[in-house]
Amino acid sequence: MLSRLFAPKVKVSAHCDLPCGVYDPAQARIEAESVKAVQEKMAANDDAQFQTRAIAIKEQRAELAKHHVSVLWSDYFKPPHFEKYPELHQLVNDTLKALSAAKGSADPATGQKALDYIAQIDKIFWETKKA
Repeated sequence: MLSRLFAPKVKVSAHCDLPCGVYDPAQARIEAESVKAVQEKMAANDDAQFQTRAIAIKEQRAELAKHHVSVLWSDYFKPPHFEKYPELHQLVNDTLKALSAAKGSADPATGQKALDYIAQIDKIFWETKKA
């Protein structure tokens, strides 16, 4: 009896976590730029406290970049995009792997590699917006 009384009356669902339709790879790029900048600063400063803070910030920003790339992949890009750009699945995977590598590295080259992949996603994204 009580379970029926408190049971939800209406089920709701959404097709994505951002139904407003506002997507932009710039969010991922900005976070990845932060990762690379922190990596560069880490190379110039060997203070232990600075390094500890820098690692935490770099890892957080890399995770945020991965999140933004994942949202584009899962919520923005649709089957017609994947048909037109068959490399897109692999590109997103490579981008996420590059961000993971940058997360665990102090080498700015890993941050740049992630930025290069994000630039490719950005190019495809804006091509799809023109269509």
